[in-house]
Amino acid sequence: MPERDVTVGQLLLAEYQTVKDEQKTRIGFRDNLLYVTLTVVAAVIAAAAQAKQSEMLLALPPVCVVLGWTYLVNDEKISAIGTYVRDDLGPRLAELTDGQTVFAWETAHRSDTRRRSRKAIQCVIDLLAFCVVPLAGLVVYWAAGQTSPGLLALSVCEALIVVGLAHQVLSYARPFNSPRPPTP
Repeated sequence: MPERDVTVGQLLLAEYQTVKDEQKTRIGFRDNLLYVTLTVVAAVIAAAAQAKQSEMLLALPPVCVVLGWTYLVNDEKISAIGTYVRDDLGPRLAELTDGQTVFAWETAHRSDTRRRSRKAIQCVIDLLAFCVVPLAGLVVYWAAGQTSPGLLALSVCEALIVVGLAHQVLSYARPFNSPRPPTP
């Protein structure tokens, strides 16, 4: 069998394809988590209303926190892949092409003038889906006046956990950061 030489450029392109495939998979998974959250929230609210049991609303915070955290982690990995391609992989490949621009889309799409507003709106949507809805469920539970000491303590813990998730959502959000200039 003849030997085949693999160039550094080929390895970098293979790595690019691999990380972009992972990014694409994570985007699909992340985006579906919003739909799953809406479905679960609707099911819990419908079940609580039908059974006239406000305690059932205590299921909202753990479900929303787990789905929200999973969403947030995937979103961060999607961004990390983009940063890696822009700041590490792209420049290494550009060196092999005598400074030719590579992966221009990785920076071009970030310079859209509406990017900040889209990111801010997405942050609001994430907070609504994963934090405001479960907190509203807790408020309804508390307002129903059918609390027991144990469930009340649980609901307070849940509220604190949801507030913690809200803090994480805001910490990871970058709606007001300007896009970084391309790395030379």
